[in-house]
Amino acid sequence: MAIGFIGLGNLGTAIAKRLASMGEEVLVWNRTKAKAEAKGFVCESSPKALLEKCDTVLMCLFDSDGVRNVLMMENGLLSANLKGKTIIDLTTNHFTDVIEFHTMVEAKGGDYLESPVLGSVVPASKGELTAVCAGRQSVFLTCKPLLEKFASTIFHLKEAGFAAKMKLINNLCLGSFMATIAECTALGEACGIDKKELLEILGAGGGKSLVLAAKTQKLIDEDFSPHFSTAAITKDLHCLQDLAYSLNRPLYTASVTKELFSKMKMMGKGDEDFSAIYQLFKA
Repeated sequence: MAIGFIGLGNLGTAIAKRLASMGEEVLVWNRTKAKAEAKGFVCESSPKALLEKCDTVLMCLFDSDGVRNVLMMENGLLSANLKGKTIIDLTTNHFTDVIEFHTMVEAKGGDYLESPVLGSVVPASKGELTAVCAGRQSVFLTCKPLLEKFASTIFHLKEAGFAAKMKLINNLCLGSFMATIAECTALGEACGIDKKELLEILGAGGGKSLVLAAKTQKLIDEDFSPHFSTAAITKDLHCLQDLAYSLNRPLYTASVTKELFSKMKMMGKGDEDFSAIYQLFKA
């Protein structure tokens, strides 16, 4: 049976195309049908219509508001018969909202797997994402073969909400590393060091990381077309702040990083790749 997919942003499109390249028939729902069809997908008329043709639907949306809307809108997923159906949610959700999504889907007789992914467009296209899952063991095991088509590393934390929390914590590392690498790059250039050579040295030294490896060429070319947007990391760091407050824990590096990316968004850079923060330090 076909696989359903909702959410054709940069990452969602890469995952959906990866699934298609692995032999899966992928049907989609998108608010703008022409955009989905321009990307080579068959677009159904509504989330409900999509689910009626698929036993499994993946969602890869910008935030929890988007997920809630797809679930609850007229002819949304929750209006369909969910018995025997599975919803795999790849969205980086707010840690409280995702608990509601588990409950809402399960109350309708469906299965819900919380499964945010670590990585962006390039690893998605190669099947090298990392998936962090939470949900019932039986649901996870059923979904795992499908996840393995685009994720080379998969974790299962079992308790609902834990995957969302882990994704937010991971993105603190992601955002902090990116901000530090960008500042180092701008500082080195101000010293007169060639940027390409500077990044090569950082990559062999203290800057060695998946983040630097992924963003080196973008920094050299100053190509900030989005793979993971400034708006997305800003949203995630605000969710992380809510998580810290709920635990009565202070945030230090996260607060500074959040403000830096928030500044980029205020400057109209929200749709650019989050590596564009380099521009803030170079200015």
